[in-house]
This record gives sequence, structure tokens and C-alpha cells, in this order.
Amino acid sequence: MSRPQTQEQAVDSEGDSSLYRRDEEGTQSSHRMLGFSDALLSIIATVMILPVTHTEISPEQQFDKSIQKLLATRIAVYLMTFLIVTVAWAAHTRLFQVVGKIDDTLALLNLACMMTITLLPYTFSLMVTFPDVPLGIFLFCMCVIAIGSVQALIVGYAFHFPHLLSPQIQHSTYRAQFRRHILRLVLRGPALCFVAAVFSLFFFPLSYVLMVTVIFLPHISKATTWCKDKLMGHRESPAHNLEPFSIDLHAPLSKERVEAFSDGVYAIVATLLILDICEDNVPDPKDVQEKFSGSLVTALGAYGPQFLAYFGSFATVGLLWFAHHSLFLHVRKATQTMGLLNILSLAFVGGLPLAYQQTSAFAQQPRDELERVRVSCAIIFFASIFQFAIWTAALLHQTETLQPAVRFGGQEHAFMFAKLALYPCASLLAFAATCLLSRFSTAIFHLMQIAVPFAFLLLRLVVRLALAGLQVLWDLRPQHPQPGQGDPEAQSQLLPAPC
Repeated sequence: MSRPQTQEQAVDSEGDSSLYRRDEEGTQSSHRMLGFSDALLSIIATVMILPVTHTEISPEQQFDKSIQKLLATRIAVYLMTFLIVTVAWAAHTRLFQVVGKIDDTLALLNLACMMTITLLPYTFSLMVTFPDVPLGIFLFCMCVIAIGSVQALIVGYAFHFPHLLSPQIQHSTYRAQFRRHILRLVLRGPALCFVAAVFSLFFFPLSYVLMVTVIFLPHISKATTWCKDKLMGHRESPAHNLEPFSIDLHAPLSKERVEAFSDGVYAIVATLLILDICEDNVPDPKDVQEKFSGSLVTALGAYGPQFLAYFGSFATVGLLWFAHHSLFLHVRKATQTMGLLNILSLAFVGGLPLAYQQTSAFAQQPRDELERVRVSCAIIFFASIFQFAIWTAALLHQTETLQPAVRFGGQEHAFMFAKLALYPCASLLAFAATCLLSRFSTAIFHLMQIAVPFAFLLLRLVVRLALAGLQVLWDLRPQHPQPGQGDPEAQSQLLPAPC
């Protein structure tokens, strides 16, 4: 005779059946797939710099204006393609704000999207290697169009099976509006790239302009809306349109996703530095026997400047990440402007392997060291100054974006200011010093690389001493009595006598 189930057994059986229903539907959480996608996108965005770092400059060539123009053009194209990849990442993130769960078909569609994204570095290599041939631009645009098409398929599939949508949209009566809205966000970039692909066939300079427009399209749209509201007056949206858009797809991306993507870029940049060491700084066994009498230690000593450049470059990447981490540790919410500035900072962080290539070439091409030092200083300056700009933009809305400790008057405000201003000031000072003391450009650059890590270690002590000194100077300032606040006895003589 069977016993009646207890309450705990009933709950367990109900939980087992709910798990069985989830397995039966074939759905699962999208968190791990999003982590994989974020990692892949950060890698793809970062390895765009490789064709630029592998720009071949023979020892006989001088770092003249033609080489500078070639390098500047490649850096500009790299920045554009890096930012376009971040636009694809943002669209992917918006898409999975709407899609809450995945099944096998949706996971395979996402893999197809990722596979198309992995082709972008190859098309970029064609663009920088054959700048006068429009095929590279055409193929790059076609890849972006394919990415948007697959993302549109994901939207259509998810809305066809509503149980894959996030619960808020799944139970909404305005799902059709949501679908149109997310499709518009996903397809507006590929639509511009389609026009750019057409123009690449007969006037490819305009294609570059259209591709740059893809990057700033959200901000152009926001500025256009603001101007329209100013000219025609702000119109309130109808009440029935507010309910389905409680998940604001135009709002800034979550702080956690921004941090994850940023950490991926910093990690890949640090990894790319050691790849060059492994590839270029392992001596040939025949050379060790013939030139160094079989002594591997002596052979490795010839690569001393390259290892010095590696350690300095890794310290730069690590300390820039540390400054970024310290900043976002105190950020409560990232605005759209902060997100754009963060992407611009990451684009120049991705250029740090190029700075390493320039500094590691000092020994082979000493006559070009001045130009190479300036290129490296410029990359470090822009990577760090955009970090400082993130904090400045956050201070404009500090009650919403920052923790109280780093706001104006907060106990960590001065320390955060000094931490974020250290690399911009150091790189700018090194650049200016090379203009005055060009003969010592290499020594100046290496001194900056050595001094900045020690400055980070002593920064809090230096800031406290500086604040204490300012407080002493403030206390020693001459006191000028304000009108009506002089000596009480002198004032009493001027008052009328009491009756």
C-alpha cells in the first residue's frame, strides 16, 4: 500500500517535472553563450592590429614621410574597423536583452554569426595590404551585412517561438513593436554597409565615410532627435507605447558587460605581446653554434632590448587596466557618452602591440628611434586620455554615475584624479622632452616606462603630501576681515550708546 507523499516529496517531484519540461523544450540559459560571444568579439577586435604591427620596414628604409603616411593610414583604418566590431558587439548585446533563453537552433545561428565575425580580420588585412583595390572594402562590408542578416534571423526565430524571449517581452501585448524596434537596431548598420559596398565598386572613398557613419549612428540619431525636439518642441509619446519599451534598448549597456568586454581586450593585448617574443626572439640553433660558440645565454643576451621593450609594454598594458579597473570600481552606471569614450580608449589600447613593435626596433634601426618613440607616446597618450575623459564625463552626472567617494569633495576624488592623469601627463611629457632632447629620445622613453610603475606605488603617499601642503598654504594665507567683521571693541564705539 503506497503512502501519501509528504510536502517535501511533492515539491521535489514538482521540481523534477519542471526540469524535465525545460529539457523537453530544449531551452537553456544564454549566459555561457554570451560569455563565449563576448570573448570572441574582444579577440577579433584586438587582432585587427596585427596587419598594422606587421608592416614591413626594412633596415635600409628610413622612417620618412612616406612610411609615416602608410602607418597613419593603416592605423586610421584599424581604428575604424575596431569600432565597427564594437558596434556589432553592442548590437549582439541588445539582441540578447530581448532573447532570454536559447535552444539548439538559436545556438547554431549564433555560431554562424560568430564565424562570420571571425572573417573580419582577413578582410581588414586585404584592405590595408591593397588600399587602392576596392575588393577588401567590398568583402568587409559583405561580412557586416552577413552578420546583420544572421542576427535578423535570430530575432525572427526567437519571436516565432515566444518561450525563448525574456519574460517581460514574452507576456507583453506589444511584441510586434519590440520585434520592429530590435530589427531596426540590428539592421541599420548593415544597411549602411550595403550602400558602402555599392559605392566601393566605383568610388570607394565614399565607402569609408559611410563606414565611419556606422560607428556614430546611435549618437547621430540621438543628436538629430535632440535638435528636432528643440526646433519643433518635445512631443510626449503616447501612453500605449511606453509599456513595451520598459526595457530601453537605447539605454547604455550594462556596466558588467562593458567590464567583461574591456577585460577581454586588455587580456588579448597583453597576450599578443608575448607572441612576438616567442616568434622573433628564439635564436636559431645554427646561429647559436656559429656566432655564440654554443652558448645559449650569450645568444639570448643579444635580445636584451626586445625583452626590455616587452616588460615596459606589458607594464603599460597592466597599469592601464588597473586604472580602468579602479575607475569602474566606483562607477554605478555608465552613460552612453562614457561607453563611447571607453570604446575609443580600448581602440588605442589595442594599438599597444604596435607601440611594442616600434620600441623593440630601437636596436636594429637606431636612426629612426625618435619617430618610433613619438608614435609609442601618442598611442599611450590617447589610450589613457580617453580613460580620463570617461571619468570627466561621469563627473558631469556624478550623482547618477559615481559612488560618493570619488565625487567632488569625496575622500578618493583627488587620488582618482591623480591615478587617471598619470599616464596622459607622463606620455605627453616624454613626447615634449623628445622635441627638446631628441638625442636622448630612447632614454627618455625607457625612463618613463620605469618611472610610471613606481609612481603608481607611491601615488597615494604623494597625493596625501600634496593635499597636506595645500592645506598648510591655505591656512597661512593672510586673513582679510570682511566689512562688518572687524574688531568688536572698535565696532562697539561706532554703535549708538544705549538709552
